[in-house]
Amino acid sequence: MIRVGSRDLPWREGMTVADLLKDLGDPYPYAVVRINDKTVSKPNFDKTPVPDNSEVFLIPMIAGG
Repeated sequence: MIRVGSRDLPWREGMTVADLLKDLGDPYPYAVVRINDKTVSKPNFDKTPVPDNSEVFLIPMIAGG
């Protein structure tokens, strides 16, 4: 299992950040996620594995002026 926010989700062998975001079906275009204490940027989502028992934080980008 992995925890994303307050939700527990099933983990599977070989799961990447890109797979997780696809499974969530969240349309927001996240640029950064944090897996435990590691920050991962969007160019690396396809190649970054999500370990079992991880805590994942989806970090929205905020712009202002």
